[in-house]
Amino acid sequence: MARRSKEVVDRENPEWTSKDFARATRFPRGVSLKQLTPEKIARGRPKLASPKHAIKLRLDADVLAAYRKTGAGWQTRINNDLRKARKLIVG
Repeated sequence: MARRSKEVVDRENPEWTSKDFARATRFPRGVSLKQLTPEKIARGRPKLASPKHAIKLRLDADVLAAYRKTGAGWQTRINNDLRKARKLIVG
């Protein structure tokens, strides 16, 4: 019977390096994971009160080309123009 190596290699969960530990979130002393609320451990951008929705909108080619020509942020400009047209913008 062949001997197995004592070293366990787990490709899904590799051993942490010192860089991994440096990036890790540290819990305050005396606080357990069960005591933390989702808000305290949530990462990333905070949720918006009124998030935008992705939809499919068909526009004429010349209208789309004109907005795209204005550069980055053209979709936001379309949104702002629609808000102005429907009198949804304050100010």
